[in-house]
Amino acid sequence: MQELVDKDELAPTWRERYVPGDNDAVFSDHYPDREAAVTAADALNATLKQAFSTRAMDSVAKRSLELKIDKALQAKRRLQDEEALMLAEALRRHAGDQRPDAGSIKMAPEAERYRQDLAEQLAIMPYVRVAKVGRSNNRWTHSLLYLGLDGVWSKPYHVGEKAALTAERAKIANGFDLSASTHWGKAKARIRQILLPRANQLLQLASVQRLLAEALARGERVLVSNGIVFWYEDGVLGWQIKETSATRESDGATIWKEGTILSTNHGRLVVLPYIKENGEQVRGHTKNGPNDGRALPRHHDHYVEIPFSLYDGDLMIGLFGELPYE
Repeated sequence: MQELVDKDELAPTWRERYVPGDNDAVFSDHYPDREAAVTAADALNATLKQAFSTRAMDSVAKRSLELKIDKALQAKRRLQDEEALMLAEALRRHAGDQRPDAGSIKMAPEAERYRQDLAEQLAIMPYVRVAKVGRSNNRWTHSLLYLGLDGVWSKPYHVGEKAALTAERAKIANGFDLSASTHWGKAKARIRQILLPRANQLLQLASVQRLLAEALARGERVLVSNGIVFWYEDGVLGWQIKETSATRESDGATIWKEGTILSTNHGRLVVLPYIKENGEQVRGHTKNGPNDGRALPRHHDHYVEIPFSLYDGDLMIGLFGELPYE
């Protein structure tokens, strides 16, 4: 678990959360799985939010700090939801892969003691080419194994916290045949491109068609979840799939949930309304990506200004899971 810490005039920063133990000891606040951690975080956040609301401070400074907190928390949640979706799709893509028997895995002699650890991971993710192995008090130590071009897993390499992230990223990147050491932002951008045709398949599902029909009946014409946008156009187009995007200013900014999107073109990317740290509220818009060419403009009479609805990230994960395995 991490906690957001107020740094007076500076922006709040994340740090590892510690909890008290016996004999005045302190321990990292860790959980057996993501579900347990999220449940605990939601309960803790409600308590901290209530405590902050009673805090005596200048009203302008307090509102500014609220925006910074919202921005930091939104960024974390959007990141977690997006990566959970990518992991779910990576697992789905390899659901039919053959799982290696523990005894058949080729390993360097120095890695032999980690054979069972590695076999358990490959039973879930047979596609990974980097694995973090070894447990101490039910927590991972930082030892990495690498799959060589010859099909042999390497000797263990003891690494620091930052390098250990490579194994976590491999769970996603390797599932899309990408290297875990690729720049993570570029890797995820490529994965979003890979996911888009699959997202379009959602429009063919009866369950999704019903969801969208009910949304339209409520007057909702733009639904956003995990970087995927269901966008309704009057006429023959109907529901389409677009992607969320960002400007340099909006990247990581607090989403302005009461804002609207003004579409003056038929761009494939949607920049959601956002609030700057100074409190300025910026309306959303549509655009094309850097290599897409100029977005086809709308006639001025056909400009569309519409609100949007944010759906929980688990919705998109669930919808992807409903699609049959190709």
